[in-house]
Amino acid sequence: MSEKYLIFGATGSIGSNLAEQLKSSGHDIHLVARNEEMVSTIANKLGCSFTVADVLEDNFIEKVKTDVSEVKGIAYCVGSIDLKPLRMVKEEDFNKCMKLNLYSAVEIIKGYQESLKKNKGSIVLFSTVAAQRGFTNHAIIASAKAAVEGLTVSLAAEFAPNIRVNCIAPSLTNSKIAEPMLKNKVLAEGIAKAHPLKRLGEGKDSASMAKFLISEESSWITGQIIAVDGGRSKLS
Repeated sequence: MSEKYLIFGATGSIGSNLAEQLKSSGHDIHLVARNEEMVSTIANKLGCSFTVADVLEDNFIEKVKTDVSEVKGIAYCVGSIDLKPLRMVKEEDFNKCMKLNLYSAVEIIKGYQESLKKNKGSIVLFSTVAAQRGFTNHAIIASAKAAVEGLTVSLAAEFAPNIRVNCIAPSLTNSKIAEPMLKNKVLAEGIAKAHPLKRLGEGKDSASMAKFLISEESSWITGQIIAVDGGRSKLS
């Protein structure tokens, strides 16, 4: 029986923090990311294996499966911040966002479904606060992540009782993909104040929840969309 946990998007703020937290708890992890220099640095630091793969490329999952054939859990910590007013949105914007956030996650799950079933495994996906709470210019990413939430509950029902599937919905988090927004300190401070807890998210916030959901600590939890958002989705 495999006890290996796969982390996709392992060089991002959430993925790298999850890798550290799982490794520090003694779990066997394998990292997947497209930037070889960054992922190899993290893997060497943690003493774990890794695969360089881009989830936007065709047949990427076969490359990962060549390195790792059996898994206990999968965390798909891949995301994007695609912001445009609808009048500027093109079909290709939706297609690329759906490929990154939804279709590639589906390919990964299909590729490891039998292994996860055999090992009574767990899947953790990522949405966004914008999937449930409307924000201007978020039509692309909110649509894609809402689809991820639908996938979560559908697969949780389909895979029960053998595989658990849960989803985390963060609000804006200090990360590389958020840098274009957060480099404006006035804007960053305004967004932070919009949260009841008066700060932006950190990678470790969502990573801590992901660690809980992917491990046996959450063995009676499945089909849930869990907000890690400083209260923004529920409180005004």
